[in-house]
Amino acid sequence: MMNAVDLFAGCGGLSLGFHNAGINIKAAFEFWDVAANCYEKNFNHPVHRVDLSDTETAIKLIEPYNPDIIIGGPPCQDFSFAGKRIEASRASLTVSYADIICSVKPKYFVMENVDRAAKSNAYSEARKKYKENGYGLTEVILDASKCGVPQKRKRFFCIGIRNDSDDSVKKIISSKMSKEPTTLRDYYGNTLDFEFYYRHPRNYSRRAIFSIDEPAPTMRGVNRPVPKGYPGHPNDACKLSPSIRALTTAERALIQTFPKDFIWIGSKTDIEQMIGNAVPVKLAEFVASSVLEYTQTQNVPAVDYVWNIDGFETWLIETKKYSRRTACDVISRCKRSDKICHCESHLDTYYLFMLQQQIEYQQLSASVKSQLKRAVTLQLEYNTLQNANHINPLEISAQ
Repeated sequence: MMNAVDLFAGCGGLSLGFHNAGINIKAAFEFWDVAANCYEKNFNHPVHRVDLSDTETAIKLIEPYNPDIIIGGPPCQDFSFAGKRIEASRASLTVSYADIICSVKPKYFVMENVDRAAKSNAYSEARKKYKENGYGLTEVILDASKCGVPQKRKRFFCIGIRNDSDDSVKKIISSKMSKEPTTLRDYYGNTLDFEFYYRHPRNYSRRAIFSIDEPAPTMRGVNRPVPKGYPGHPNDACKLSPSIRALTTAERALIQTFPKDFIWIGSKTDIEQMIGNAVPVKLAEFVASSVLEYTQTQNVPAVDYVWNIDGFETWLIETKKYSRRTACDVISRCKRSDKICHCESHLDTYYLFMLQQQIEYQQLSASVKSQLKRAVTLQLEYNTLQNANHINPLEISAQ
């Protein structure tokens, strides 16, 4: 299992997404006490309250964890669109993050920020450091609504891999993105008790009323009620009425794809700020699963393998007592899974995990998903038994 540490962890959106993808978070680093306290309520590993601009201290604390991957989102206020910003001291934390990466030298790193950060002077300096230290970079701006999040939130990700080429993960990311944005109705079905809601605009030249049949706008760090003098906007999803209200704090957290049982502590203002600052959990999971999928491709043998279909069919019939027709159905479903997943290895549960991350799989009906999972589980059981008996479950076929 890949081990990670999370820098500038906030309340834990990035950590939770990477954890859900199957990465072991060893420790987090967060200087804001309120966010660190909230993080501690939801995770069992240590949280270090360290000012990461003190890179020497940070490096000494990080190195004993021997992370395979370092993840983090340096504070983005100085790169945001909240007014006219000028890069200042906070932006230097992007360089501090790079200094930590280049000193600890993990095999992988992921840096997240607002999309505007990609063109900043601070990132340009950080990027130079990454390249000088042998990191190949995949640099992408992702729309969260195309990555399983019901929110139109664009974020910049830099994925670094030591001693690798640039853009090595980009093809995987592109293949996993959905063609259509995820709406609130897509994500929550008919569980929401409203059709339209108010999100306070930065100014009244922008719309403020949205429908659940579109992605939510970016969740910001403030949440204001409908003002008495709201004039309306021609692009509002509907006219203002007494039923239109602002989202609750809990609803905003759900749109950031935090689970319902996530524990929030602090003042209402602090919680709203943590929610707005967080990386959407499902977006983090999307990026993490892309990195894991890439690592899997690096372990593919130099020859192609074809799994032993005849042996599997015989096992299903003789051991599992399936009819030949049922056995053929199982094999057919395994082949269908192969076409969806495009993953070479059938030797461990990682294959089943990767299958369930594919957009094509997620669009299947519940019954078909269940059939495919059952078929793959049987195949994994068969392969495990063959390995235990020192029998190669694969037939090598040189291409």
